Amino acid sequence: MSARTFDGAVCVIERRGDAALQVHARAAAAVTTASPRAALAALGRAADAVPAAPALAGALRDAGARAVWVLGDAGAPDWIDTRHACGWLRRDLGGGGTSAARCAEPLLDALAAGFVDADAVIAATLQIQGALDGGDARALPLLSWGDEPVEPPPAAPGSQASLGLYAIVDSAARVRQVLDAGVRTVQLRIKTPPEPGTAWLAALRSEIAASVAAARAASAELFVNDHWQLAAELGAGGVHLGQEDLLGLGRDGRQALRATGMALGVSSHSLWELCRALALGPGYVACGPVWPTLTKEMPWRPQGMDNLAWWCRMAGVPVVAIGGILEPAQVAEAAACGAAGVCIVRGLGDDPRRTAPTLQRALEAGRERARSEPPPLRTLHPSLPADHDPAAGASVAARRAPADLGASA
Repeated sequence: MSARTFDGAVCVIERRGDAALQVHARAAAAVTTASPRAALAALGRAADAVPAAPALAGALRDAGARAVWVLGDAGAPDWIDTRHACGWLRRDLGGGGTSAARCAEPLLDALAAGFVDADAVIAATLQIQGALDGGDARALPLLSWGDEPVEPPPAAPGSQASLGLYAIVDSAARVRQVLDAGVRTVQLRIKTPPEPGTAWLAALRSEIAASVAAARAASAELFVNDHWQLAAELGAGGVHLGQEDLLGLGRDGRQALRATGMALGVSSHSLWELCRALALGPGYVACGPVWPTLTKEMPWRPQGMDNLAWWCRMAGVPVVAIGGILEPAQVAEAAACGAAGVCIVRGLGDDPRRTAPTLQRALEAGRERARSEPPPLRTLHPSLPADHDPAAGASVAARRAPADLGASA
């Protein structure tokens, strides 16, 4: 065996034992399993000291491996290094003691189904536990934000179990308008221009302050998109951030965000993003796009009812449906899947007092359907093309530097 063995392969490394290097192939996918020493020998490296998981994975990636999954010893987290995500994977249910050989077939199944590597690893862990098609929410692992430790998430501030009709608006005037129409969950989403000046920042402050006051007067939930520091300063109860924004905060920024005590909503579009969002202990996770959307350009395939129902069954926190929801029938379908909230952007139209009651009735009808006919188990489908290039715009973890095998664990 040589380093070329790893070209284009997904590698699973078992830190305990001395498993020989094996190649498991099916169709166009190949999974290579090995012990660290067998992997190092194939790389032509000395194996007297086993490097730490991130360094070992990095060396294999540098040798041509498409992705690497290093299994943790009993009680320790795994490490994954893929094109789309990189970090510690904490498996509290069924973690530890899993052999690399046992992971190979479930991983090949997930790759054959079209999942990108990061999602395929998570799907494989769930399949091993018999939870891929719905089961114990504790089976879903947590994924760290980069190389920081992944700990059990803190309890989310407040209860967001019944968010209901969730309006996304771009001004305080529109906040007041949807509140007057009876909507009780609102997100203020004001995007930052390329060159925000003093006047724009002053206007932003005014818009957030007015929105906070309006929501408070109506006993409604307000989530401020992106501008979390200003939201905390002005007394907002919640914020919503996308995964790229959360990555950009860095570890210190995420800790500061958590210290504000505000309820946190996090966008998620894939299995790995869901697992990473859950590591923050969010008040809710958004699942989208449920239907095709023209609101923003994105690489994600529509989640549909299958993935939305799966999210609601497995996330363990309230799930908000978002993306392409324009009609009352869609609101009802999303609510029937178990969504705690259903986001409306353009669907409220110019006169929310006319449209909101119809949408609210659809939401209640969907919830009643979910109570009388619980959503069936759904088969999860990939939300990205298998050959998706993360450089094309998906949320990705920062690529690590070339590996230094000098550090040992």
